Amino acid sequence: MPGLIRGVARTAVVAGTASAVSGRVQRRQQGRWAAQDAAAGQQSYAQPTYAQPQPTYAPAQPVYAVPVEAPADEPTMDDKIAQLKELAALRDAGVLTPQEFEAQKAKLLG
Repeated sequence: MPGLIRGVARTAVVAGTASAVSGRVQRRQQGRWAAQDAAAGQQSYAQPTYAQPQPTYAPAQPVYAVPVEAPADEPTMDDKIAQLKELAALRDAGVLTPQEFEAQKAKLLG
């Protein structure tokens, strides 16, 4: 129990010292900043200020939009009919099975 009380007391002393030092440093910095602000205020009235010429820039180049490619044309009904005739010919020649023909026809029409 005495070790616990000693540890708590030591922590309190360290924390108290840290806050006192921190407060003093903060007050000292505020005093320095106030002195700098006051000096800068007096200095600005003592020295005349001259307007700096504004730099001139070339006019901005126009930004052009990127051309958008036209969407691919959908096949017309005549194109679809021609493709169906080709698929039917392949089915009749035995290259396509009836199931493959139906799948291709559904994809083409739908």
